[in-house]
Amino acid sequence: MLAFGARIAAQARIGDVIALYGGLGAGKTTIARGLLAALGLEGEAPSPSFAIVQPYDVPEVRLPVAHVDLYRLDGAEEAAELALGDYLADSLLILEWPARLGDALWPHSLRLTIEMLEDGARRLTADVPDAWTERWSQI
Repeated sequence: MLAFGARIAAQARIGDVIALYGGLGAGKTTIARGLLAALGLEGEAPSPSFAIVQPYDVPEVRLPVAHVDLYRLDGAEEAAELALGDYLADSLLILEWPARLGDALWPHSLRLTIEMLEDGARRLTADVPDAWTERWSQI
């Protein structure tokens, strides 16, 4: 999961949204940590479960990132109060538990779903929007 996050980081751009779906312990935060490390973050990135939004800025990382964990929100109304769209002007947005946004997820979002299998393995399914089509082949 860390290595996969690093491969995504190599293709990530300002204005991108990476939406991570999966149950507790599936590996969403691990993918985000791999991505952040590949962008230059030294040390371990904390899970934003309690802060909800954990921003990272240059020079800490090579491009600004907002790592968001929506798990504790009750729904789209609370998520709207975070004004997450404002980050898209100058940051990469990583979303854990994006289903809490309801129908408000941006159509250009790269949607990654992690399923935990009975044998402990994980299956990753990607919904790749047009904005990522060419870049996805490099991941």
